Amino acid sequence: MRTFATAALLISAFILAGVYPPTAVTVAADEEAFWPQFHGPLRDNISQETGLLKWWPVGGPKLLWTARGLGHGFSTVSIADGRILTAGDINGRTVVTALDMEGTVLWQAENGQAWTGDRPGSRGTPTIDGEFVYHESPHGDVVCLRAATGERVWGLNILQEFHSQNIMWGLSESLLIDGDHVICSPGGPEASAVALDKRTGAVVWKAPSTGDLAGYASPVLAEHDGLRMVLTLTLKAVIGVNADTGDLLFRVQHVSYADENILAPIYHEGHLIVTSLAVGTIKWKLDVVDGKVSLTEVWRSKELDHHHGGAVLVGGHLYGSGAAFNQGKWVCLDVATGKRTYAEVGVGKGCLTYADGMLYTLSESGTMGLVPAIPAEHKVVSRFYVPAGVEGPTWAHPVVCGGRLYLRHGEFLYAYDIRGETPAAGQ
Repeated sequence: MRTFATAALLISAFILAGVYPPTAVTVAADEEAFWPQFHGPLRDNISQETGLLKWWPVGGPKLLWTARGLGHGFSTVSIADGRILTAGDINGRTVVTALDMEGTVLWQAENGQAWTGDRPGSRGTPTIDGEFVYHESPHGDVVCLRAATGERVWGLNILQEFHSQNIMWGLSESLLIDGDHVICSPGGPEASAVALDKRTGAVVWKAPSTGDLAGYASPVLAEHDGLRMVLTLTLKAVIGVNADTGDLLFRVQHVSYADENILAPIYHEGHLIVTSLAVGTIKWKLDVVDGKVSLTEVWRSKELDHHHGGAVLVGGHLYGSGAAFNQGKWVCLDVATGKRTYAEVGVGKGCLTYADGMLYTLSESGTMGLVPAIPAEHKVVSRFYVPAGVEGPTWAHPVVCGGRLYLRHGEFLYAYDIRGETPAAGQ
């Protein structure tokens, strides 16, 4: 059974009534498919797969199966050990769902109340770590479940435990596993971030409060000059925490429009990159001296002001969808200089992932596009539309894993076969 326990790798179970079986096309599943957490093994939103289609037929790649009954939400999928995990809202509850590789529901397990405030639906994606699954609800309920059955092992509410309060659109982070620790961010008066024992839920360390509530970002790990750091965004700042001790290493103010600090910080070759709505993208140089960290601003640009669709850093260039400044255009920035190389409409404002030299861009209105990841131009070489019949935006990030493209919309999950011979352009 596969597990991840380093910086690089990352309740009682029951089947709810009304879960529908998937519709399927029989294709051998890749039981070794491994995307165990939000944005993949390294949390960089980059798939290492090769041999994928460079063009799609008219109408898109083959739809292998459709699973439904997952509940409404914006959680995407994690994949390991022949299971697919996601979350959604069912009958007023946040529900974690496990499926097999053909889209059949294996179990479903509750994790507290559903989010019924503005933009109702689930947020965080389950994290798979060997025999266990970890998930945080929009209300701060953190649970550990057995991956095979959904049985609850332990749970606590981090907002209650650390006397914090929720934020406008609900907690949205996907939990981070670091060795024996579960990393999460309650914010508030007691702790900016905390490490919990992944076996028991006991508090291992608490990073000092910064006076901020939690942001919407998911924490990431980075190591620079021998110092292991947890990087994340609060509602008003970007922070770094010693991953081993919980000491607060730095807080740099970063205030975005409506406090929508959503994209996780990106660590790259001794630098930190953050991008948020309206404020744009900023790059800092990190310096570590005697265990202390200082940041020096290198450049900032409003050309890419990321909202909530993710971004990828490939070949020295940052790709993502803008929001306010470029009116939702797809933007590429040279990471060395901060200069924009393009800003194009593409499929429209949305989310993305990367695999095998291509950007997989999904618009908020359900158009899926395939774009070569080159800084010279943004050319949509193929596109198709997510099946109709579901209301609301397609906000769940696409996942490429095991030769498949996974798209989540509402209570549905779609699996497409993107392996095989490349068809001729336009066919």
